[in-house]
Amino acid sequence: MGSRHNGGASDRAALGNGGAPPVVDKEVDFANYFCTYAFLYHQKEMLSDRVRMNAYYDSIFRNKHHFNGKTVLDVGTGSGILAIWSAQAGAKKVYAVEATKMSEHARALVKSNNVENVVEVIEGSMEDVVLPEKVDVIISEWMGYLLLRESMFDSVICARDRWLKPNGVMYPSHARIWFAPIRSGLVERKENDLEEVMDDWYNFVEDTKDTYGVDMGVLTQPFSAEQRRYYLQTSLWQNLHPNQIIGTAAIIKEIDCLTATVNDISEVRSNFSSSIAMENTSLCGFGGWFDVHFRGRKDNPAQQEVELTTAPSKDAGTHWGQQVFLIHPPSCVTEGDNVSVEFLMYRSKENHRLMEVELGCEVRQSSGNLLPAFKSKFHVE
Repeated sequence: MGSRHNGGASDRAALGNGGAPPVVDKEVDFANYFCTYAFLYHQKEMLSDRVRMNAYYDSIFRNKHHFNGKTVLDVGTGSGILAIWSAQAGAKKVYAVEATKMSEHARALVKSNNVENVVEVIEGSMEDVVLPEKVDVIISEWMGYLLLRESMFDSVICARDRWLKPNGVMYPSHARIWFAPIRSGLVERKENDLEEVMDDWYNFVEDTKDTYGVDMGVLTQPFSAEQRRYYLQTSLWQNLHPNQIIGTAAIIKEIDCLTATVNDISEVRSNFSSSIAMENTSLCGFGGWFDVHFRGRKDNPAQQEVELTTAPSKDAGTHWGQQVFLIHPPSCVTEGDNVSVEFLMYRSKENHRLMEVELGCEVRQSSGNLLPAFKSKFHVE
């Protein structure tokens, strides 16, 4: 369900030491998050994503043995299409849970596709819903930007722990987050945008003082910090071309959907190295993406494993795209240089469905020289 600062160390430590996620007011959470998915235009964006749709379609219909005669739970059913496919694949019962009024459209689609005798659409949050039985399969499209933005996997974990049978399967079953160095023309553009905004601010301060006799200059520093956050410290949605990847990609997180806990995903920490594979180029930042796999479980495997990847592609982009983290200034690198990266991602204190990323990198040239290190915080919004 992809959509399109300076946090305290104590907040990060609480997550890293297995502290429980903060209690979130349900009405606020609904207003900030769930209500977005109540609009058909948003559902259409996801339903038009061929990579997404083909992966889920193939995973169901190439593995009918997981669905035929089985009970299925669709977490966050949205339009209801996964529930409908599950029924068409032979499921005897499908519980399609949806937290928003999109449930009304899902019921209409279920009826118009003649599976209302199998699919039961339930409006409510997964944490509150009570089912009459355990299920054989939990299916959900829970992934957000960089996989974990939106924190919807929390609800999938809740559903699994409450309702999945001991030998049940998860669709998808596994997930990974990837990170790689990139080149991009956006660095200079973003710096120029910031410079223009600040020039406009200085003109505003001068004009306000001359015209109205009030000096706004005391607000220059907070305004500058606000704009730097927006232009230089917020990750960007991009559909990267594969030739923008200039070094080896690394897996920074692997998730087994059958066993992962909320604490496992509340913080992602990774130290890794990447070797530059392109001659005489610029290290402008890093790109992050994810893939998920439908492979069942060891004692109940898929007959045909299916992968959904959001990696940079020439002609198979997704609505998730990739998240780009720009570094200022870029570094001149060449083939054989080594980039050491420290990555930390955790939930925003202000909104647990958004993420904060702390990123540091250091380049050691093939000659042995060490380039100036980079370190910054980014907001995944």
